[in-house]
Amino acid sequence: MTTQNTIPLPETEIPNAARIYDYTLEGTFNVETDRQAAEYMFHLVPSTRKWVKLLRSFLQEVARELYAEGFTQFLDLGSGLPTTDHIHTVVPKARVIYCDNDPLTVEYGQALLKDVPNAHYILGDLTNPAEILDSPVVKSVIDPSQKVAIGLNAVLTHLRWNEIKSLAETLYGWAPDGSKIYETVETKEIGKTTPQFQQFLAIFQQAGSPMYMMSLEENMEVMRPWHFIRIEPVADYLERDRNYITEADREGVGLEFYAALLGKYGSGR
Repeated sequence: MTTQNTIPLPETEIPNAARIYDYTLEGTFNVETDRQAAEYMFHLVPSTRKWVKLLRSFLQEVARELYAEGFTQFLDLGSGLPTTDHIHTVVPKARVIYCDNDPLTVEYGQALLKDVPNAHYILGDLTNPAEILDSPVVKSVIDPSQKVAIGLNAVLTHLRWNEIKSLAETLYGWAPDGSKIYETVETKEIGKTTPQFQQFLAIFQQAGSPMYMMSLEENMEVMRPWHFIRIEPVADYLERDRNYITEADREGVGLEFYAALLGKYGSGR
């Protein structure tokens, strides 16, 4: 990752999720509090950095694939910081809207994109998707006569079942035929846990962003009426060596991340 931080960051005792994610990706858009929080997470769940890097690699790969298919407009939800390895640099000719529910992240994002005319950043909560889609930026940037690529990368685990269901249905009703969702799904084996993993989950709970891990089958059910085109472990999607993910990376709970593509092909399919 080659993030170059040109925006002053406050020295604060409160870590920020987007800056922690940036540090995990070996970026420079973070402060000491973020780094300490991230290192504690790595201590609890050492495979965190590997999984996060895989998720970012998936985002880059799927953006290239969708652009090659003719997708020129992206609505990326729960985006984090739009640093130099994000969608607008991978497919620079596409129109991109990033969205996050953290005002500070949005402020940073808008500053990072101030010289990128075809990339925008808006504030929006995935639990209120209609408000996002009614945004003046979305209405002015997204051409409703053209298919759109919608991103849900590394965000669904922070939503409850009913919130995901509302999101999926609202996006389906809004999106033009031919649109696609790219998403990742974090799962673990039912009933399995460790003290370290429980502490890891507690960090997100205390930060006000709890994790609700569902099974792959539950995700496929809740995302209806979208049609699953492709779904497989993210390491397989990226064609990593079959031994790339080790048993240790599963952290004693059967941890797995899936990458998926979903499509809208009209009400009859």
